[in-house]
Amino acid sequence: MNTLPVLRLRSRVGVLTLALLCAVQFLDIVDSVIVNVALPSIQHSLNFAPSNLQWVASGYVLTYGGFLLLGGRLGDLLGGRRMLLIGLTVFAVTSLVAGLADSAGLLVAARLVQGIGAALMAPAALSELTTSFREGKDRNMALGAWGAVSGIGSAVGVFLGGVLSQGPGWRWVFFVNPPVCAVVAVGAIALLAKDRAARTDGKAFDSQGAVLLAGAMLLLVYSLVRAPVVGWGSIQTVATLTGSAVLAAAFVVNELRSRNPLVPFAVLRVKGLVAADLTQLIAFAGFFSLLFYATLYMQEVLHYSPLRAGAAYLPITVGFAVAGGVAAQLITRIGTRPVVVVGCLIAAAGIWYVSRVPLDGSYLTDLLPGFLVMSLGAGPVFVSITAAANAGVPADKAGLAAGLLNSSQQVGSALGLAVLSAIATTHTSHLIAGGTAQVEASAAGYHRALLVGSICMAAAALLALRIGNTREKAPMVMVS
Repeated sequence: MNTLPVLRLRSRVGVLTLALLCAVQFLDIVDSVIVNVALPSIQHSLNFAPSNLQWVASGYVLTYGGFLLLGGRLGDLLGGRRMLLIGLTVFAVTSLVAGLADSAGLLVAARLVQGIGAALMAPAALSELTTSFREGKDRNMALGAWGAVSGIGSAVGVFLGGVLSQGPGWRWVFFVNPPVCAVVAVGAIALLAKDRAARTDGKAFDSQGAVLLAGAMLLLVYSLVRAPVVGWGSIQTVATLTGSAVLAAAFVVNELRSRNPLVPFAVLRVKGLVAADLTQLIAFAGFFSLLFYATLYMQEVLHYSPLRAGAAYLPITVGFAVAGGVAAQLITRIGTRPVVVVGCLIAAAGIWYVSRVPLDGSYLTDLLPGFLVMSLGAGPVFVSITAAANAGVPADKAGLAAGLLNSSQQVGSALGLAVLSAIATTHTSHLIAGGTAQVEASAAGYHRALLVGSICMAAAALLALRIGNTREKAPMVMVS
């Protein structure tokens, strides 16, 4: 048996490797939100039908969330470095195609395949991180950086979308990706250890399980994305959610019978793993509510330009960076559980503050304080959950654990948008029917959605009581 090489952050290779792997997560997260403020320009340029425009954003989320678990397990079986390079290639090529697209259909198709590339990249990168940094403070700092990037990427993505849309044009939202992917790919080849042979022990790949899992995840995310548009009680929503449940049940039966299951359920018995993933899911539903509805408020009520609305989130990136560094130190001293619980409550308070913004609100007094409080709370949450969800996971299941964590993030975002959109729309429609002006009714709908978002974040604090309380020590990972 051979011990995997251990990286340390005081070494040049360790720092470069961490920066490389975090850049992968940054790319994936940024592309989840970067197109949002560019949608009006894209609609005008490619003559998108209003009903189809959402798929420029949702198509990426659909396949990203739908294939994450499969991507994570493929990394375990075929090698994290190999899957990272494949994912980077797919991501770069489809980004170029999206930027050159001359029709609505081609752009949506490129975004769908781009999401698959992201689903291969993200779990592979996190798997490489957790199996490379395994000792004490170095592990906590590495996981802290990864967790902080999730929040920073979301805020930076909105800003970059505004800058590029009002500057060189919406196509550059996609053109910036290929050169970054090329640099990351070169770094991966130079810094990451070569993969060992595929870990299938001579048994056949569970292709049936792969089809069932991908189908279940795709239908689930599709249902959540479409529910705000077609309604929760619509035949389409009920049918797709039912279909997802049926495929998920068939997948469980298949895995229990398979000699070489795609998802070994033993990984779910790792202490605190399921609780950490559920906490991430609910927390991201609350976090995403602030990014989405605060942006609508700034653009539709305060009439901010896309650039100004994007720039409004820059203080959040600072808050996440500061909080991430502090959280990594706190994990070593008091463990992950108290950091997540307190962080969720602080973030909930920040979102609640924003939910009270008046119709003629001011950025400095009504938005910025809530943004900062939220980031100072959510930063430690995402850092600590990442550490808790990966503690005790063996090396040959690291990709699967990474896929579970990233899936909870994507499903949480989609679920939060679906549920909160229904709440906001219902409240707005009720007020308009009663004679309230459109702008005032819309603002009230945003307030209601943000209030529920703050409740989601507080509920995540309760779930966090069940996660593992990981501190400095991490188990030694051995492979044969």
